[in-house]
Amino acid sequence: MNHRIVVLGAGYAGLGAAKRAARAAGDAEVTLVNASDRFVERVRLHQVATGQKPADLPLAGLLEGTGVGLVVARVTGLDPAARRVRLDDGRALDYDTLVYALGSTADLDVVPGAREHAFAIAQPEDAERLSARLPGLGSLTVIGGGLTGIETASELADARPGLRIDLVTAGVLGASVGDRARDHLRRWFAERGVTVHENAPVAKVAADGLLLEDGRHLPSDAVVWAAGFRVPALAAEAGLGVDERGRVRVDGSLRAETHPEVVAVGDVATLSVRGREARMSCQIGLPMGLHGGVTAAALARGREPARAKLRYVSQCISLGRRDGVVQFSRADDTPITRAVVTGRAAARIKETIVRSTVFAVRHPGVGALL
Repeated sequence: MNHRIVVLGAGYAGLGAAKRAARAAGDAEVTLVNASDRFVERVRLHQVATGQKPADLPLAGLLEGTGVGLVVARVTGLDPAARRVRLDDGRALDYDTLVYALGSTADLDVVPGAREHAFAIAQPEDAERLSARLPGLGSLTVIGGGLTGIETASELADARPGLRIDLVTAGVLGASVGDRARDHLRRWFAERGVTVHENAPVAKVAADGLLLEDGRHLPSDAVVWAAGFRVPALAAEAGLGVDERGRVRVDGSLRAETHPEVVAVGDVATLSVRGREARMSCQIGLPMGLHGGVTAAALARGREPARAKLRYVSQCISLGRRDGVVQFSRADDTPITRAVVTGRAAARIKETIVRSTVFAVRHPGVGALL
């Protein structure tokens, strides 16, 4: 019987892993399981929130000619002892090697009221729900000063100049970039009337706005939560070794430390890049997925997998459709303070990189422009 590789999740990491494994694993049988039959450009969901329509990318088309089988279903459980995956349609899939790449979702349980009253931005249905609500809003608050919150708030400000927007962050705006890049972000928001509240942790989200920990009430017609993500509990429930956030602990080749027949990639895996904990991003998730596919192929061939060699290059932030910030970084993701591109040039670089991620999942033998 051929070696069976099952890949769970068809995001940037999972789709890349499945296609790279099929390319490198000889006659192994590769099956990709995903809850939807579409590939989601997650890095464009802030555009979806304003009513823009990214390209429709059916997984069947992206997998055509690869030999990868597609199963559209939700994963409900893992049984590592039996090497079996349970699905919500009642089926079970057996595997010899499992690639765990189920990604992350918005963490709406961090503060009271977020789940009941806030819009998320982590899934297509989240972004579409916010888009449908926008026409009736006079004010909106985005919670989260990281890249997701910045891109969401700026896209909304660019698309809806009459909308009053507040951006609230527990720390400083754009904490992962340098001072020069941060100054551009602050100027951009100030010029467009977006009020940025830094060092303002949120205590509670309500139907009429939010309460800050310092006691201030910030009224708002709608609240968008972009302040954190969580991973599925499936790995922890199955007994795989995980960290305090439920992410699978992996070795240098991206195999689970407790179950070497499991390869974990993307947001669901712990990873240290040049001595620093990896930041959740497409930039690191896609290369992880491609290497995870190589690791799965090596296991299928009975070979020892190679260590992953991953590094960062930059942080690219869109500010609407005509501006942006590109913060170049060292391999460990620390910013090179003076190495910054802004304005239309940055917007073009960001768009090129976003398009390159789709090119990379179409052609996983080439890789992505990162």
